[in-house]
Amino acid sequence: MNKMERTLSSPEAEIGIKVEDLWQGLEPQLTPSEKLNSCFKELEVSSFPSTPLSQVIDIPSDSSLREAIEILSKHKILSAPVRDVAAPDDASWMERYIGVVEFAGVAMWLLHQFELSAKRKDGTTSRITDSCERASLTGSFFEALTSSEFYKNTTVRDISGSFRWAPFLALQTSDSFLTMLLLLSKHSIRSLPVVDFGEGKLVNIITQSAVVHMLAECVGLDWFDSWGNKSLAEVDLPCVKPDNLVKVQEDEPVLKAFELMQKIQIGGLPVVDATGNRAIGNISIRDVQYLLNAPDIYKDYRTITAKDFLMAVRSYLAKQKPDSPLLKGVITCNKDDTLKDVILKLDSMNIHRIYVTGEKDILEGVVTLRDIISKLVYEPANYFGDFFDIYM
Repeated sequence: MNKMERTLSSPEAEIGIKVEDLWQGLEPQLTPSEKLNSCFKELEVSSFPSTPLSQVIDIPSDSSLREAIEILSKHKILSAPVRDVAAPDDASWMERYIGVVEFAGVAMWLLHQFELSAKRKDGTTSRITDSCERASLTGSFFEALTSSEFYKNTTVRDISGSFRWAPFLALQTSDSFLTMLLLLSKHSIRSLPVVDFGEGKLVNIITQSAVVHMLAECVGLDWFDSWGNKSLAEVDLPCVKPDNLVKVQEDEPVLKAFELMQKIQIGGLPVVDATGNRAIGNISIRDVQYLLNAPDIYKDYRTITAKDFLMAVRSYLAKQKPDSPLLKGVITCNKDDTLKDVILKLDSMNIHRIYVTGEKDILEGVVTLRDIISKLVYEPANYFGDFFDIYM
């Protein structure tokens, strides 16, 4: 495939061509890693493909949780920056935003509060509990939670700092790809708002998924192949080894999986069979929505096992979203697969993690979007300097 064809294929491939041109012009004595760092340092974030304007939104800090969820659902997005409505007109961007709220974080907070309320004895609590118990027979558990007066009066600001709440860490349009890639990998940021300081507005939001999609569009270019044709084992993946892999047994309550994710601050984990060595599925923090929305699941949410939860979700999706990757079961690879193989699988299936298996399908670890990006670049000494000080 020639360069002209690549340029016409997609905006992401156009970035690949720019990297290719920079790559070809670098000194031959540089190592491949040094070359990649140098190339990505030359590109500005402003050239990254834009998120649809309908998705570059923010949520006022005084919005109720119900309103916040409606905004996220309307725009079909999982997270958004939270704008501080109390900030003065002349406030800086850092003062104007107080963090990033995620749908999964709100859902987990609601679920946790409901669990707490179920254990109390006072009248207010019992009314909340009773209304949600009735939802198991009459409608959506999640709707019952978010329509109660208590949750209508709880604002996004009230839950700042809760699970999956991230600081508002923004890029300027003039920042480099290298800065972006390092923040999304080495510093574990899941999404990065991009601010045009000149125009004074949000212009883009870059996610780990968007970066991996960009990489998938660059397959076949020299710079990509020099890196992407390496096997997972060659780049020391998976990072998390079997003994340290957080997992849940198939016969354990699914609530335990979500509690583990909340406690350890991870986005997903495998469900393993009775041996503890073979994965039968994956539960993501995003799947909490089915615990609250799917009628066949939320009515038994306290007792349903991880295995039955997976089966119920697949049954639900088969009717509602037949093209969902969750219907394909657990997605795996092995250590001999290349970075390219894994990137293409992650991108085509729109998933955030893939499990590494060995002989007899024994679970050997997990590779995430963050892991992939972290192997693309390295962080030079003192690269960020006092960059993070303004967010402290």
